[in-house]
Amino acid sequence: MPMMRGLRARYHLLPDKDEEQPMVCREPAGEGQPGWEGAPAAVPDLEEPCKLVLSMPSSVLQDREIQELGSHLPPRLMQQPWHLLYCTGRDGFSLRTLYRCGNQPGCPALLLIRDTEAQAFGAFSATPIRCSNGFYGTGETFLFSFSPELKVFRWTGRNNFFLKGDVDLLMVGGGSGRFGLWLDGDLHHGGSHPCETFGNETLSHREEFCIQDLELWGLA
Repeated sequence: MPMMRGLRARYHLLPDKDEEQPMVCREPAGEGQPGWEGAPAAVPDLEEPCKLVLSMPSSVLQDREIQELGSHLPPRLMQQPWHLLYCTGRDGFSLRTLYRCGNQPGCPALLLIRDTEAQAFGAFSATPIRCSNGFYGTGETFLFSFSPELKVFRWTGRNNFFLKGDVDLLMVGGGSGRFGLWLDGDLHHGGSHPCETFGNETLSHREEFCIQDLELWGLA
């Protein structure tokens, strides 16, 4: 995988001192907890289930998948409409455009991807997806995959490599030169590998994939 070897050589997984410090929102996932070692995600036991409300239909996820995923987002972000900030079908394939549309202060981000093999996966961040000098984000960040059942991969506590973005590459999760999810600058190609940040499985069927559709949702 020449592309992946090039990424390892180019990017050093060291958080930038000027970046915001991660907010520890929960204890690292342990055995028997949702998200541990890729365990099938369990729906939280709540009197009223959380509901993920989208302002318009998604081209990546079906309604059933949206509601399954919604139960794993922080409850404070439920019951209010999420808006489509960016999508490849409407805005074209460009990481620069994704940054421009999604970088709204205080806006959480829900990244949804479907590859050319019809596999759906993505990432959640409580902070906007943006260009940065180093890694940023909080312990609420997680990766997920519908393979075909929903699996959620939460912060392990092993490092703070949540998100990092530049004009050529977006990275989510890392450690030992491997990224939980990465996307290239033209948003045509990406990859997924097990990483220390989330203890995740490969999100797609292949370690490197081609993107069919990508959406970025936020509470803008």
